[in-house]
Amino acid sequence: MNRLCLLGLFLGFSMLPALVQGQTREEKVRQDRKKVVAEGFWIYNDLEKGFAQAKQTGKPIVVVLRCIPCVECVKLDDDLVDRDPDIRPLLEQFVCVRIVSTNGLDLSLFQFDTDQSFAVFMLNADGTVYGRFGTRSHHSEWYDDVSLKGMAQALRGALELHEDYPKNRNILAGKRGKPLEYSSPEKYPSLKNKYKDSIDYENNVVRSCIHCHQIGDARRELYRSSGKPIPEKIFYPYPHPKSLGLILNPDTKADVKEVHVDSLADIAGLIKGDKIKTISGQPILSIADVQWVLDQASPEGASLAVKVERAGSLKSLTLKLPADWRRQGDLSWRVSSWGYRRMFLGGLKLKDMTEAEKKAAQIPQDEMGLLVEHVGQYGDHAAAKRAGVKKGDIIVGFDGQINLLTESDLFFYGNRKTKIGDHVEIFVLRNGKPLQFRLPIQK
Repeated sequence: MNRLCLLGLFLGFSMLPALVQGQTREEKVRQDRKKVVAEGFWIYNDLEKGFAQAKQTGKPIVVVLRCIPCVECVKLDDDLVDRDPDIRPLLEQFVCVRIVSTNGLDLSLFQFDTDQSFAVFMLNADGTVYGRFGTRSHHSEWYDDVSLKGMAQALRGALELHEDYPKNRNILAGKRGKPLEYSSPEKYPSLKNKYKDSIDYENNVVRSCIHCHQIGDARRELYRSSGKPIPEKIFYPYPHPKSLGLILNPDTKADVKEVHVDSLADIAGLIKGDKIKTISGQPILSIADVQWVLDQASPEGASLAVKVERAGSLKSLTLKLPADWRRQGDLSWRVSSWGYRRMFLGGLKLKDMTEAEKKAAQIPQDEMGLLVEHVGQYGDHAAAKRAGVKKGDIIVGFDGQINLLTESDLFFYGNRKTKIGDHVEIFVLRNGKPLQFRLPIQK
């Protein structure tokens, strides 16, 4: 029986912290490879072998993209996966492949939120995507987004779709996106000639590895270096359902746990207890699948057909997304936000102030009040420090604007209205006294 499965990933990493304490990044990666290859639970970093085996056996494929040694992924592995009696028999029905770098990755097929460092694809051997699993909406917490029960539901859903394939080929077509700007990460200009299409295990593994977030960085750099704004779809990637007021149960495929009053989800008619079956005709296996459909929707607005099961019956709803709907998302938790802080804020990390904090600082509630939580100390991230900005300052104006109420708002304004080499004036309050500083807009 084929036991090359994702369980090796989970069980192996539940023991990882004890094994790698004191190790360098290089040692951690090499230890990971040595351990999991020796255990023989799953195919390691070899997609070609995985697809060949799937074609030979007729099984579907599970592909896990997992950064080594991402601390947050270790937490996810430790906490999420045990010797689960539901997961193991499900995984044994798949050909399972573990990918630890994105070098040479086919970006026409493997499209995902590159601010994540853990992503699961469930596919047919011909490249048809059945579904995705794995997301988070916080830099370190994942409990509201993923669970073992949710993974089991996604795997069962993929097996059901596989059983019905290829009769259901048409409804799965939308689960694969259009080709990106380049076919694989190392072909992007900012990565070209720095990386090859595979990891160099003979020499320096870490330095030869293209991490997930570097794909997003390379895409943004492609536009920034040409003097163009980063497209809104790339700037606000993979919108989380919670930005629409839709809270989904991570223990299920996509059952509605809560709907915020007067939100877009509320206006669409979604209610607590609804089981989302399809969006835009696509079967939904997880929260990540919902994000995929949202990511394909136009930033200019769209109407998405939603089918839910309610009280045992199917009901059709329409989720209307107005213009600028993506901007309701929070960028501050994302890895990409550090790049935006360098580009537009000279390395500042800002915190949205509460109503009480604004009131105490005598700042109107409908005007900007962003607390400087951190000031970068090195390189381009120290530009604000060199300009004179200090931790604890409150930004009340940016380039003449006083209505940028969140850090994400400020990022997006900088993206649309400034270019590399520009300078902007910022106005701050320091212990109640107004001050003015000049920040460079950087690459």
